[in-house]
Amino acid sequence: MPDATYVAFVPAGMSAKLRSVLQSEDTGAITWRERKTMFGSEFYFSGPPKLARATHAYVSQWVVKH
Repeated sequence: MPDATYVAFVPAGMSAKLRSVLQSEDTGAITWRERKTMFGSEFYFSGPPKLARATHAYVSQWVVKH
């Protein structure tokens, strides 16, 4: 099964924190990259569809809670 890619927008004030966490953790089968925009960053998560979707959901909830 091909990999899936999900995109999460993270506001500028939170991008550095998420980037730091992602750089310090072993993300296993998920690869990620960041594209900076004017008001924050788009984080792209790629990997097995179920895992990529779960990662996207977790990051989206993290943004809302913080």
